[in-house]
Amino acid sequence: MSVLVVEPGGPLRGSVYVPGDKSISHRVLMLAALADGTSVIRGLSDGRDVRCTLSIIGQIGAEMDEGADGTLRIRGGRLHEPGAVLDVGNSGTGIRLLAGMLAGMPFRSVLDGDASIRRRPMDRVLVPLAQMGARVSGFDGSMSAPLTIEGGGLSGIDYEPPVASAQVKGCVLFAGLSADGPTTVVEPAPTRAHTEELFVATGVEVVAEPGRVSVAPGRPRPFEHDVEGDPSQAAFWAVAASIVPDSEVVVQNVYRGQGRNGFVDVLQRMGADLHHDPATGDLTVRAATLDGTVVGADEVPGLVDEIPVLAVAAACAGGETRFEGVAELRVKESDRLATVEEFLGAMGIPARTEGDVLVVEGGRLHGASVDSHHDHRIAMAAAVAALVADGPTTIDGWESVATSYPGFADDLLGLRSGGD
Repeated sequence: MSVLVVEPGGPLRGSVYVPGDKSISHRVLMLAALADGTSVIRGLSDGRDVRCTLSIIGQIGAEMDEGADGTLRIRGGRLHEPGAVLDVGNSGTGIRLLAGMLAGMPFRSVLDGDASIRRRPMDRVLVPLAQMGARVSGFDGSMSAPLTIEGGGLSGIDYEPPVASAQVKGCVLFAGLSADGPTTVVEPAPTRAHTEELFVATGVEVVAEPGRVSVAPGRPRPFEHDVEGDPSQAAFWAVAASIVPDSEVVVQNVYRGQGRNGFVDVLQRMGADLHHDPATGDLTVRAATLDGTVVGADEVPGLVDEIPVLAVAAACAGGETRFEGVAELRVKESDRLATVEEFLGAMGIPARTEGDVLVVEGGRLHGASVDSHHDHRIAMAAAVAALVADGPTTIDGWESVATSYPGFADDLLGLRSGGD
């Protein structure tokens, strides 16, 4: 489906499960491929991005068996050179993490993706991998995909990325598993800790201290893992339930780990009525009156993927909301500063960028035709905004949502019918 038309109306009521956390799904698949034995994974994200990573580990030798209930068994440890180019689809996380893992493998591989991937900056992973001794290059000598990797012969390094990035940290740490000594990443600001948490859980030697993470060479042991719901997807329902009058939504089993609940803090500061149960992971949200706020640059690394839908919350809030230090949004699946400004503007909301600051003024949303620019988070954010517009909204490029949340439209329909 390339176009979705969303009519305003509500309330939203009931419960919903969002796909398994996408960031974690990529990493557990890679760890299962490296482990010498059989690992069991439940709750894997069903988005196209993760399916691409699943296909890639199969192409390099992991053996897989998927049960009718979605349980995935992977036998790893016997990896080999692929017979074809490895396609990551639309996944920036996939290409950057896999580049690190493959840099440590004693064979040649080529990573490529769609047009969006070919536009995204890869110097941030190629530079540290080259410092570790990997022979890596972008297309025609550039720093862009496709990436050619001649793996093996890595040395451990201390590396401080110029931009705080969990993807870059993960890339370097995955490469460090195949280095000849310890590898350390010094972070300019805290980022998601998925890589080091999963390393520890699978028996890899890790030392994590404030601002730095070190990994020793080695391999994970086989493991079992239940992937919890993706907070970045839960954020869409948190905003939707907050802005649609009389709504009450429970998003079940949402990941509770460090660095992923920044959107909850921002919404609560705006006046949202929501609670994330630390025991069950259930996120309960009820409609509330929102006020504008300031989202500081120090908060952005923990909620960069949620900013498009938080901008929708800002559009429905009283006053002005400022998102500071958001330059990283310019190099996502789309230039998200431009595309957020564009779709909110089309729906009647004053939004502007001031350098690396996004400013959204609260107002009244109007139905409109919106171009998602084939960016899944822009498409879903526009769908949430459409719920409180004064007429129908047509969203072009809806097929992009399949990269992360194929069942979004069905879940929306279910919540509009009371969760039945």
